[in-house]
Amino acid sequence: MIWLRSLIYAVFLTVTVIPYAFACLLWSPLPRGLRYRLTVGWASLALWGARAICGIRWQIQGQENLPDGPAVILSKHQSAWETLFFPSKMPRQVCYVYKKELHFVPFFGWGLALLRMIPIDRKQGQDAFSQVLSVGRERLAEGRWPLLFPEGTRVPPGQRRRYKMGGARLAVEAGVPVIPVALNAGECWPRNSFLKSPGLVTVSIGPVIESTGLDSAELNARVEAWIEAEMRRISPQRYPGSSQAA
Repeated sequence: MIWLRSLIYAVFLTVTVIPYAFACLLWSPLPRGLRYRLTVGWASLALWGARAICGIRWQIQGQENLPDGPAVILSKHQSAWETLFFPSKMPRQVCYVYKKELHFVPFFGWGLALLRMIPIDRKQGQDAFSQVLSVGRERLAEGRWPLLFPEGTRVPPGQRRRYKMGGARLAVEAGVPVIPVALNAGECWPRNSFLKSPGLVTVSIGPVIESTGLDSAELNARVEAWIEAEMRRISPQRYPGSSQAA
């Protein structure tokens, strides 16, 4: 049953993304705000499909912590699910940092390119991060929230990787706070897995962590401490030695 539902969902994504991509090209001359809302409509549709077809529900905790001002989002990353969730459910436009090669992915990449997020050329090494800082500042000035996954890739539930400092450094240099986010989408939509299992995804939004008076390393450490502690609360079964799992 899970296999069949996953297959139907894969077909659903394919048959919806193709016409949506052509629609994105048609409305590309529209103002950015309207273009963004129209384009992320596909993310909302894909999120709805995951719930209706695969049974992947979600709940948001701590939504009251979202600030009414500029900020950088630093989030746990377990699945492709959250890449659909953030643009469709955040109250402000989010801007992913991603490799610009994604623009050449048929259909999906076309829509992504038109959203003017923060693409980087990883071949430029250290200069690539300079792009994050300069373009990230521009996006913040536009009232948008840059969103980075500090572990750099999707990490299976119960595991962690070194938290890179790019997002913290952007927040410090721009003088804006960080919104830390913990989530457990990998329980239902595992990394690199065709199968999607029904269940409840928890997205926990923490209190903002101010960057004022902190250097990048200190801010990054505070973000990591909050996210990893919160992961033990929302997925205690993945951390058998933690007090929450007792």
